[in-house]
Amino acid sequence: MPTRRTTLWTLFSLQALCCAYFLFDIFFDLFLPGQNNPVVESDLIEALVTVALFFGLAFSASELRRMMRREDQITDQLKVASGAFADLLETRFEEWKLTEAERAVAVLALKGFSVSEMAKLRETAQGTVKAQCAALYRKADVSGRLQLLSLFLDDLMADTLVPANK
Repeated sequence: MPTRRTTLWTLFSLQALCCAYFLFDIFFDLFLPGQNNPVVESDLIEALVTVALFFGLAFSASELRRMMRREDQITDQLKVASGAFADLLETRFEEWKLTEAERAVAVLALKGFSVSEMAKLRETAQGTVKAQCAALYRKADVSGRLQLLSLFLDDLMADTLVPANK
């Protein structure tokens, strides 16, 4: 049984050939009206080409519906993941008893901001941000930003969100 990819490319090629046939027909009708070409004048070939285009159109519509359903499912997965991550952050922050400042620094650290960028965004000194990061890492029992991120990734990857549609 051919894969969907093979089927799609085969139908695309068939539709391209059908379009080429109709362009060939138009060319003969416009530029060579007196010429008799049995391929262009054949009603049977035109009917077969039209039927092929119809089946290609029907399959394309089916694939489009399937892809739109899959997109909706992926959007739902992202919503679940976003909510799950926000809930996970809140749970961990409460467990670690982080202050509001440490929470803000933790979020910025997880987003990948440097100490200087965090200081600029929070309108505070770099030394203050470094101290808040140190307190955060101590309370989370990690050695740095990568281990902090790893804690959250491990928690998220352990949960199955929405099952994938194969």
